[in-house]
Amino acid sequence: MPPTSALTAAEIAELAGVSVATVSKVLNGRSDVGAETRRLVEGVINKHGHRRKRRPTPAAPLVEVVLNVLGGAYAMEIIAGVERAVRPHHLGVVVSGMEGAQTLSDEWIERMLARRPSGIITVFCSPTAEQRDRLSAREIPFVVVDPVAEPAGVPSVAATNWSGGLEAGRHLLALGHRRIGVVAGPEGTLASRARLDGYRAALDEAGIAFDPALVRAGQFRIDQGVTAGHDLLAGPDRPTAIFAFSDPLAVGVYKAAAELGLRIPGDLSVVGYDDTAPASWLHPALTTVHQPLAEMAGEAAAMILATARGEAPARTRVVLATELTVRASTARREN
Repeated sequence: MPPTSALTAAEIAELAGVSVATVSKVLNGRSDVGAETRRLVEGVINKHGHRRKRRPTPAAPLVEVVLNVLGGAYAMEIIAGVERAVRPHHLGVVVSGMEGAQTLSDEWIERMLARRPSGIITVFCSPTAEQRDRLSAREIPFVVVDPVAEPAGVPSVAATNWSGGLEAGRHLLALGHRRIGVVAGPEGTLASRARLDGYRAALDEAGIAFDPALVRAGQFRIDQGVTAGHDLLAGPDRPTAIFAFSDPLAVGVYKAAAELGLRIPGDLSVVGYDDTAPASWLHPALTTVHQPLAEMAGEAAAMILATARGEAPARTRVVLATELTVRASTARREN
């Protein structure tokens, strides 16, 4: 939080060694400022704060939602949750996708600064430190949903991924499965690591050694689930169950099992993750770990709304509970 003795544009210009016009361009998100000059001015602003005589450009009545991947039930539930939360406040929603990238592109940042939204919610992608400085300098609040790395000092909303992995593992072990395949998400991401760690804790409880040869990792996409499913199931010593780290990955495992002539759950039990609407439409209906996506979106929107009003959010780091939803895709292991 900047100190109370915030600086005027003229004082910022003096400390940064630039003109007041240059400071004004930086404050208003203009692109015709060199990167080094921009960093210098933003460094002064972030250290001392900026005291405006008045806000030169009012924030647009918009909340930006930018997702790692635009499309699919997960994205739609997040977008709908944000829209429901901000609609009573007469705010609209602008949606963008990062084509699978886990960071925001500088091109997108420039376009967003020109729109000057009331706030930004990023989903499974995060601004860089430099981008965060730019947002802070423009007084644009932002929140990260499902952060890809530890969100140190960044407002964030997530779910209890470790507990979700633990519940999924316990469920399959209780059904007698001992050789369990894992189709994980992107390696190194916070959610995927936590789900795997929770699953491994379930194995430890049961006294079963973790076998890394039974783990495949990829993006949270159906085609990646198909590839991983074939890889795990085609051999003679195939697993009797698979824990997929997203519902789309589980759909891919269903497809691979069908192509290999395996019945679910007779030959193979499958657990997914997210509990999006399509999980209950599959045949058989998918057992999956429920993430409260709409509630996560609402919490993120509440943080944005509070900050935009000049208030401190009640919480800046929210972690919501997951819960296993048992349906028809898991069964006791047949000898």
